Amino acid sequence: MSHMLDPGLYALGRPGPKSPVMVTANYKMTFDRLRASLTGMDVWILVLDTNGINVWCAAGKGTFGTDELVNRIKTSELDRVVSHRELILPQLAAPGVAAHEVRKRTGFLVIYGPVDSRDIPLFLKNGLKATSVMREKTFTFFERLVLVPIELVAALKIAAPATVALAVFSFFLSGLSWPVARDFTILAIIAMSASIMAGAIFTPLFLPWLPGRRFSLKGFIAGLIALALMLGFARCDWTTLQVLFLIFSVPAMAAYLAMNFTGCTTFTSLSGVYKEMRWALPLEIAATGAGLAAWTAAVVMGA
Repeated sequence: MSHMLDPGLYALGRPGPKSPVMVTANYKMTFDRLRASLTGMDVWILVLDTNGINVWCAAGKGTFGTDELVNRIKTSELDRVVSHRELILPQLAAPGVAAHEVRKRTGFLVIYGPVDSRDIPLFLKNGLKATSVMREKTFTFFERLVLVPIELVAALKIAAPATVALAVFSFFLSGLSWPVARDFTILAIIAMSASIMAGAIFTPLFLPWLPGRRFSLKGFIAGLIALALMLGFARCDWTTLQVLFLIFSVPAMAAYLAMNFTGCTTFTSLSGVYKEMRWALPLEIAATGAGLAAWTAAVVMGA
């Protein structure tokens, strides 16, 4: 089942020319929650093409942005549908949208609504005024826990084919030896499992207590902890090359997975995300590559 909606203008209830226009992303869960919050109301919903990404992540990564909003206003001919010139955007879209540019290029005024869509009915009732509570973004332990299954599924979609590829690769590298291929595939599975545990589970759950503001650093530290636990408590007779593979790859892959949470909190800004990716991503790729080199050498040598 696709998690993306077709971008465009949707009618909820029986909206007219004076009905409010809500703007959101084409991530199905986001759209469904907004629609549920507006049950019984007559409103227009302008859905932007964010590649199926939720509002906050899309705003942080630039897909919920000024150009897309301006383009969607024009392609949907919104100025001919409604008589007013007001758009209500999620507050979490603010990092990606330059409101003055939207006004200048389309004539529509951007009004930021509450953080939580459940507060929209009261926001509308109050004359488009949000209380301080409506402006507050929390990121509690439970809210972070909700994200874990989503990140796990995404990580496993990469880990599963990678495991198959490494199994085949090690089989040929080892001279068609299934026992050797099996042992080194298991080692790779252990490394990926530890990375996923550290980057996709431990990092979000213990986010406030992991040092640093950069998610790559938080994930890297979580990966180091996972690595230390593995090397300290696992009773495995790993060789030097195998240990080097774990040292290089586990913290690096955990750091990469942790960066998926850059759009989930107020810890980072759009410019901060770009800046972090410029230096963190090359390091993560280089370290993982070094780990794979050690793993390949170990397979070839059978040690």
